[in-house]
Amino acid sequence: MSEEFWRWKEYVWANPDVDWKKAELITAGIDVGSVSSQCVILADGKICAVSSVRTGASSSGSAEKVFSLALDACGMDREAVQFVVGTGYGRVNVPMADKTVTEIACHARGANYIFGPTVRTVIDIGGQDCKVIRVDQRGRVVSFVMNDRCAAGTGRGVEVIADLLKIPIEEVGKRSLEVGEEPSPVSSTCVVFAKSELLSLIRGGWSLERALAAYCLATARRIVSLVKKVGFEKDLAITGGISKNEGVVKRLERELGAESLKPKEGLDPQTAGALGAALIAMDLAKRL
Repeated sequence: MSEEFWRWKEYVWANPDVDWKKAELITAGIDVGSVSSQCVILADGKICAVSSVRTGASSSGSAEKVFSLALDACGMDREAVQFVVGTGYGRVNVPMADKTVTEIACHARGANYIFGPTVRTVIDIGGQDCKVIRVDQRGRVVSFVMNDRCAAGTGRGVEVIADLLKIPIEEVGKRSLEVGEEPSPVSSTCVVFAKSELLSLIRGGWSLERALAAYCLATARRIVSLVKKVGFEKDLAITGGISKNEGVVKRLERELGAESLKPKEGLDPQTAGALGAALIAMDLAKRL
């Protein structure tokens, strides 16, 4: 089997410090995205388990898989979960969901938990879209704008480039920063044409690092154009898979003139959607 350079690592984690059997309320959030799916289980508002997998051909199958992995990680039966909220690209196909909520609301709430109540601008860079969300101190949406017309400026676009250049996706950001001088960004706004442009530059003598820098800068600038539409306000939080790409993150920070907040210890910004869904599930369950 050929190496899959585009694939992020899947993982499952259970919190050893949380005894869910003593909890009064257990909720779960399941975020089925176009590229990856996450599940977060909360016990009285504390994170009990997290799982993250690649979204397969079936949204419902991906939801079942990621939910089962999280449950198994903490030795929990699904009957113990009192309320489940589904979100993300495939939220209408989350069979165990008691309610579905948009990923806009879930990422806003999850970012508030992960980064703290000072967050006012959330940039969620998903597999096939990018969302810029203005939020208040409680993690509620004030306004937002999104772009889902092209994979350029999204996680899928970076996957395509990683596979094209045969560089593991987890190394793309770091290697893009290994340049002495920042190159001009690739000019194409389409991933298909960007591939051709990068190949042409490499054949012309560019290093892989320089090519990656040009693509990451173009990605950052596409995202900044969205930020300008909704208006930028500090503090900044970045969620979604590209939050792990330091090449895009650092260029975003430079273009916006602001550092992004660091997540609280042990929290993964890629799980913001699922975490926000689990928190919203907790609120809804308390109203029953």
